[in-house]
Amino acid sequence: MTREMMTPQAEPPHSVGAAASDAACETPGVINGAALSDHAIGGVRPPWRLVDMHCHPDQLANGDEVARDAERLGIALFCTTVSPADALEARERFNAAPNVFVGVGLHPWWLADGRCDESDIESAARLAATSRLIGEVGLDFNGARAETAALQERGLSAILQSCAKHPLPGRVLSLHAGKAAGRVLDLLEECNIPARCSCVFHWFSGTSDELARARHVSCLFSVNERMLASKRGREYARQIPLERLLIETDAPRTFGQRSSAAALGSSLERTLDTLAGIRPESRDRIADQAAALGMDLLSP
Repeated sequence: MTREMMTPQAEPPHSVGAAASDAACETPGVINGAALSDHAIGGVRPPWRLVDMHCHPDQLANGDEVARDAERLGIALFCTTVSPADALEARERFNAAPNVFVGVGLHPWWLADGRCDESDIESAARLAATSRLIGEVGLDFNGARAETAALQERGLSAILQSCAKHPLPGRVLSLHAGKAAGRVLDLLEECNIPARCSCVFHWFSGTSDELARARHVSCLFSVNERMLASKRGREYARQIPLERLLIETDAPRTFGQRSSAAALGSSLERTLDTLAGIRPESRDRIADQAAALGMDLLSP
C-alpha cells in the first residue's frame, strides 16, 4: 500500500511448502525448505517475464486494460485488495485474466479510519479460510493509527487464526507493517503461520533487528523503487537473501487514477536496475530468480 492517502474501492485457485529452518532458506534454490522449480536456478525465464508481487490493479480506473496489456508484456500481478468486498469484486473482475492473482485483503488503514469494521473482520476471516492468497493484511501504528491498534490486531489475528485452522498448501500472505513489524511477527508466530505459509513483508520498513527476526522465521520480502530510494531501504534490500527477494510496484499511488502496464513494467525494471547496483549478483540473475520465485508462489 502506498504511503500516500487513498480512497477505497479473490482469488482464483492458483504453492510453496511450509517453512523450515533459516539455514535451509538461506540455501540458493530453496525456499521454505522446498526446492524451487528448475527454472528458478537454471537461468531459464518462467512464463512471466516480470512478477509484481504487490499492487492494486483493482483500484485503477482502467484496471482491465492494464491487466490485458500486462499479459501481453509478460507481467504477472499479485492484486492485493484492501477489504473483503473488494476481494470479491476483484475476483470477478479479473476472473478471465490469467496473469492476475487476487488476494483477500483487510488493510489496517481501512480499519483505522472506519472504512472497515468488525463485520469486515468476520468476512475477511471467513474468506481467508478457503483462500490461498491473502493480502494486503497487517498492522500500521504510524501516528494516529496507533490509537486503533487493538482493532487492527483483532483483524489480523482473526485472519491468521482462520489460516491456521484451515491450512491450504502453498498459502501466501502479503503483509503490511508500519511501525509494527515486531507485533506482526508476534502474531504470525502465535499462530505458527511462518511454518504453514509463505509470509511476504511488502516494502519492509522495520528495524534491523526486526529484519533479522523476520529472516530467521523464513519470511520473504518484496521491494519497490520507492523503498530503494532511501539509504536504509537499499541496505535492507542488500541484506535480503536472493532466494527471499521479490519485486513490486505497490501501484497506484492514488486510488482511482489511470495507469498503464508499461508504467508498471518500467517501475519493476528500475527496481531491478537498482538492485543490480547494490547486490553481488548480475541483473539477469536477480530478475530470473525474482520472476521464478514469484510464479512459484502465485501458481499451483
